[in-house]
Amino acid sequence: MAKRAYERLIEYARVHTASVEDAETTPSTQRQFDLAHLLEKELTALGVSDVYVDEHCYVYGKLPATAGLENKPCIGFLAHLDTIPDFSGENVDPRVIESYDGGDVVLGTSGRTLSPDAFPHLHALKGKTLIVTDGTTVLGADDKAGVAEIVTAAERLLSSSVPHGPVAIGFCPDEEVGHGASLLDLKRFGAELGYTVDGGGLGEIEYENFNAAGADVEFHGFNVHPGTAKNTMINASLVAMQFNAMLPAGDTPRETEGYEGFFHLTEMEGGTEKAKLSYIIRDHDAGGFEARKKLMVHAAQLLNDRYGEGTVTLKIREQYRNMLEQVKPRFEVVEKAEAAYRAMGVEPKAVPIRGGTDGAQLSYRGLPCPNLPTGSYAHHGPYEHAVAEDMDQVVELILGIVKEFTK
Repeated sequence: MAKRAYERLIEYARVHTASVEDAETTPSTQRQFDLAHLLEKELTALGVSDVYVDEHCYVYGKLPATAGLENKPCIGFLAHLDTIPDFSGENVDPRVIESYDGGDVVLGTSGRTLSPDAFPHLHALKGKTLIVTDGTTVLGADDKAGVAEIVTAAERLLSSSVPHGPVAIGFCPDEEVGHGASLLDLKRFGAELGYTVDGGGLGEIEYENFNAAGADVEFHGFNVHPGTAKNTMINASLVAMQFNAMLPAGDTPRETEGYEGFFHLTEMEGGTEKAKLSYIIRDHDAGGFEARKKLMVHAAQLLNDRYGEGTVTLKIREQYRNMLEQVKPRFEVVEKAEAAYRAMGVEPKAVPIRGGTDGAQLSYRGLPCPNLPTGSYAHHGPYEHAVAEDMDQVVELILGIVKEFTK
């Protein structure tokens, strides 16, 4: 009997694949190869063609077209192998709760409780099958649920007589630390259009993400004895506070949602002589994004005018751009997914990604690549959970997309 996607998730979740920040190699951790090679064996056993794991831990596979459909566009599906570096993904112990009652779920002996009070969507999951953690680790559904769904869809296609065009599948390391699809060999992958399977709730489709930059602001003070500091001392930490006060107080992650952008102060340090603030800058709108960067430049210049040139130095690093600009010219990649949803009786909902995605990187590399859901929730922490029935539906969505491109 074929495995269900959630059964594969449980198997993959037990493989420790956390990435690490600031590594000089890809993958950032060799343990990601453990899952890559497990998938290599599984895909080969299922009959996937051209299965290959490269030296950077990217997994490739092909499902050749059925006879007569070789000229249809090759459609790719991707997910990532790694879990977040800043919460444990080791010794994951998934627990299956059948016929969930819609109430609180005590997560092992961790002292944590998965509650509808904190996660109101749980009310809608009553009666379904939940997969949860013991409260001491992530589940790893981000993105092993996506991996499981792609493999399960591949198994379904290979074991059926359903006609289909060529399909490519791929799994990437290090998405959680920003590298993701950067070294994916697009020629070997071979897809004309693609989808990442790395989202949340069923019904969603994501093809707009933040424009993103990072900013480091350094402040250089002038320290003298406080008793004789009149009109002389420049306190770097106080100048840093003035800089932050020049940014809109309501434009923070806590105060924004949907398409609203923000400045996020991620780190601060300093004393009288030196101080430093680090930010991330986010906005879906390209014009708004540029305005946010200009506001920071303006604030730095005002303080340099006030205290002397060189008091404030600002470095802004571009990180990624909104994939919508690249998806628009090939918008059928969105329309086919929407049609597949409707064929399932699910009304699609476009949701802006308040973050980045491998799909954004791939879209700017020439592979338009919106993001599909995984049927999992509360990622990046001990409350992460997946829904078996929703994962089954994601498998159907993948198969439906393939069918739409076969028409």
